[in-house]
Amino acid sequence: MNVALASSSHAAIGRRIRVMVVDDAVVVRGLFARWVEAEPDLELVASLSTGTEAVRQVERANPDVVVLDIEMPGIDGITALPLLLAKKRDLVVIMASTVTRRNAEISLRALSLGAADYIPKPSSVREVTISVDFRRELIEKIRQLGMRAIRPRVAPVRSVAPVTPALHASPRPELPAATRDVELLPLPTVTPRVLVIGASTGGPQALNSVVTQIGSVLDHAPVLITQHMPPTFTAILAEHLARVSGHPVREAQDGEEINAGHIFVAPGGRHMKVMRRDGIAVIVLDDGPPINFCKPSVDPLFASAAEIWGHKVLGLMLTGMGSDGLNGARAIVAAGGAMVAQDEATSVVWGMPGQVAHAGLCSALLPLPDIGAAVTRLFAGEHP
Repeated sequence: MNVALASSSHAAIGRRIRVMVVDDAVVVRGLFARWVEAEPDLELVASLSTGTEAVRQVERANPDVVVLDIEMPGIDGITALPLLLAKKRDLVVIMASTVTRRNAEISLRALSLGAADYIPKPSSVREVTISVDFRRELIEKIRQLGMRAIRPRVAPVRSVAPVTPALHASPRPELPAATRDVELLPLPTVTPRVLVIGASTGGPQALNSVVTQIGSVLDHAPVLITQHMPPTFTAILAEHLARVSGHPVREAQDGEEINAGHIFVAPGGRHMKVMRRDGIAVIVLDDGPPINFCKPSVDPLFASAAEIWGHKVLGLMLTGMGSDGLNGARAIVAAGGAMVAQDEATSVVWGMPGQVAHAGLCSALLPLPDIGAAVTRLFAGEHP
């Protein structure tokens, strides 16, 4: 149990986060329930075995967060999801499933239907029982997403400094309390030539929004993405981004050349870096230990991109929990590149972008709908 996080979340919202667990496997359901009950800032309000029971009891139990299994008899998770959201619009639903291609596809589809996030379950009950990392990740997702749902919504940030009319309005507006201490760096005058993106919780939806708006960038520059996802999920994500962007997107392969017009996605379970071989920028996949509890981690991508492309790198930090990517963002800025971050109001969780923003590393802090246009202008050479 993370006592500091539990205390801060309880203080932030003034009450415990109400949790419903829905899973037809009695051992797994019992484990989830006990883990929730062990946290002082979480309250188990229901432990159910079917989607039918969840739909029937959601109004009475009034949970803030539902951990919803995908594969259940009768009404399965993907069928129950819209029924639950119809009964409680602000409900946070975390889809849970073992890692198969079918479940990965269903999980990503669930995000488009309103699920807040997903969590891949270990493949066996024994692995679920002994996995400290899985327990930590589940509780962290419940806590962070629950806090986000309960706390008052933050208004979108349209500007935090008068950098340039193309990216920010002037004069400086009144900011939400969470972002009043954010100071922006000036935008570099050099036109970027490569875009690197980090994302975690809420990332698939955010990536979908961004790649559909940056067609002209994709025509002339490579885009490299590290999204916190397990194997199989990243393959499905790449296929989906290829469909919505109309450009080549694939899981990165070790040693392949990095060419403009392509999007490279870090494969689940391996860190993605870049290096030069014979003067050509190539992908390097690293099977080292997790960094910031993440594999793939954003830090290796950002730091290696800064080393290879220096001031020609534009980094984009999208929604996500934790602080992964912060050190990599420091490397980009130190090399003369620039960072753009998603604002708090449009982030599912303002952890990763918030860390970068509060560290004073951003040249722009923008709502998700504005990011694509801003990135496009920067790659087109529009500078302050």
